[in-house]
Amino acid sequence: MPFCIVSGKEGRHSVKTADLSEFWSGQREIKLMDANLLACPDHGELLVQLAESRACVDFSQGLDIRLITPDNAALLNKVRTKAVHFAWDNPDMDLTPYFRRFLELTSIKNFRKRKVYVLTNYGSTHEQDLYRVNTLRAMGYDPYVMVYERPTAPAITRHLQRWVNNKRIFHTVASFADYAPAQKLIEGGGTAFGST
Repeated sequence: MPFCIVSGKEGRHSVKTADLSEFWSGQREIKLMDANLLACPDHGELLVQLAESRACVDFSQGLDIRLITPDNAALLNKVRTKAVHFAWDNPDMDLTPYFRRFLELTSIKNFRKRKVYVLTNYGSTHEQDLYRVNTLRAMGYDPYVMVYERPTAPAITRHLQRWVNNKRIFHTVASFADYAPAQKLIEGGGTAFGST
């Protein structure tokens, strides 16, 4: 997507540049910074190396949920993970079937370890943002709202981010409409999409 600068900085193709043994020397944790390991043609081999390391692996950036297959999900299940991260950036693309399929294939049972970045304020309406958040939550994922150009974002988008990303609030206030700052915006009518 045009908002992402990674392809311009790191290239448009994911390629294996080294084996794990070339830079890992037994540390207990491995943090992967690759933007999309599953897009690498050698991702199966790399997942095997990560699994065999027995280190705790943090997939810190979003894996492409559309690239999950029974084979690579089985390999992911063998990797000790802090969390896996996916992304649902495009509000016009229905990724629900892909997220459901991953739930059928994964051994990660703790929803807090199944994280999904949700991009807002980039060609999406508030309704589309809320739909993605609520759909992910209902399926058993932990959404995390990212706001594109936050200073210019509508107040309701910034409040959505605060509601979702503050997990104490998100897990105690079941509906965005019941979140107190959102109620004020919604009841205030025209101020919902203005800046505050």
